[in-house]
Amino acid sequence: MDTTVQNKSDVQAVDALASTFQNLKAEIGKIIVGQHDVVEKVLISIFCDGHSLLVGVPGLAKTLLINTIADVMDLSFKRIQFTPDLMPSDITGAELLDENRKFVFSKGPIFANIILADEINRTPPKTQAALLEAMQERSVTTAGTMHKLNLPFFVLATQNPIEQEGTYPLPEAQLDRFMFNITLDYPSFAEEIQVVKNTTSGNQTQLKKIINGEQIIAFQQLIRKIPIADNVLEYAVGLASKTRPNTEYASDAVNEYLSWGAGPRASQYLVLGAKCHAAIQGKYSPDIEDVQAVSLSILRHRIVKNYKAEAEGVTIRDVVEHLL
Repeated sequence: MDTTVQNKSDVQAVDALASTFQNLKAEIGKIIVGQHDVVEKVLISIFCDGHSLLVGVPGLAKTLLINTIADVMDLSFKRIQFTPDLMPSDITGAELLDENRKFVFSKGPIFANIILADEINRTPPKTQAALLEAMQERSVTTAGTMHKLNLPFFVLATQNPIEQEGTYPLPEAQLDRFMFNITLDYPSFAEEIQVVKNTTSGNQTQLKKIINGEQIIAFQQLIRKIPIADNVLEYAVGLASKTRPNTEYASDAVNEYLSWGAGPRASQYLVLGAKCHAAIQGKYSPDIEDVQAVSLSILRHRIVKNYKAEAEGVTIRDVVEHLL
């Protein structure tokens, strides 16, 4: 980008965001084959200043994806492998005695722009909570002193849907901190051939830096300024309201199959996500289709099925599609 986002009019800035997004996708595509929806959702959550939870079996290039995104965005990247013996201070850092016998704060890996929290459900709630506080407050408190995190700050946590022995599933209240729940599927046959070709040859791909942290923060502020029509806003809030069983907006299917619905944070993220989805398509205001495009990833981890839904094989996707 030739000039900073702040120097442009809002219309020019939205155009710049749309072209930057396409450039980012093209550059990431040099390393990541396929996974277009996953890449799009991760980028949207970064531009909305949110966090994402990735659910997929091992070996689907989750770490490579985040590393590549950090590279093209010129951001610092740290990967934290969550294990049952990981302590909160292993994430946040700790007070250590220096050679002058004074306590100094040694920063933990959380002090990076992009954090990959690998297999977050493998660590006990106390350690999960340390990460979730940083996600919410954008700061870390140790020995009574608050340390601000580097901005932009984005957490991408992964969960493995198989091998559930010895895991500590995230409670619904903590899942709510994540803007998106993104599921990764296996690549198609053609994509897998391309992946194997790329990774078993000696070719080294050099990535260009497309954007920097300052420009990302400017785009995050821009997205909040994008206007939204009242009927679209009401549709987003109505969609979240309809997921709450035994309330005035709940449908018969929701009352029958859900034990819990999405809270107000879902409404906020539906609006922000729709604004960003519209902007990357080159639109200056979101419509109902933009809300629908981000709805499954926002609602998937915020609504809880009951026993009847489990018994009848009704999925969260079925319920969300019924609401749409």
